[in-house]
Amino acid sequence: MNLHTLKNTTGARKTRKRLGRGMSSGLGKTSGRGHKGQYARSGHKHKAGFEGGQMRLVRRLPKRGFKSLDQSVYVPVNVADLEQFDDGTVVTPDALQAIGMAKNAGDGIKILGTGSLSKKLTVKAQAFSASAKAKIEAAGGTCEVLTTKAT
Repeated sequence: MNLHTLKNTTGARKTRKRLGRGMSSGLGKTSGRGHKGQYARSGHKHKAGFEGGQMRLVRRLPKRGFKSLDQSVYVPVNVADLEQFDDGTVVTPDALQAIGMAKNAGDGIKILGTGSLSKKLTVKAQAFSASAKAKIEAAGGTCEVLTTKAT
């Protein structure tokens, strides 16, 4: 393949519409805007959800439920994922972020009990499930609950 042999795929480049260039062009006179009305005027913007004066669908639908502004969003990390750390390591949220396991920690990290653990680890996180805590302690490790948010 050489630079002089490269070609665009068909349909990749389209010629622009040349508006208002005479009646024979097909886009003369009103330039594809039709006659009068709000869409023919300059400066018209399509508002998202506008339905011509009819009540918008978003406002017609009933409101359901409640979303708390104080809810915590934890990044889940399974016990099986902790197996890659060496025996006796202190696993912190920073250590989990460093290896890419919890890229955006949000309000913190919650350790979940999926999988098994054979190494003795000291795990520090914002939350633990009951099964995760049991598995870490069964392997000889300890769980420490952090009260501060992850950085």
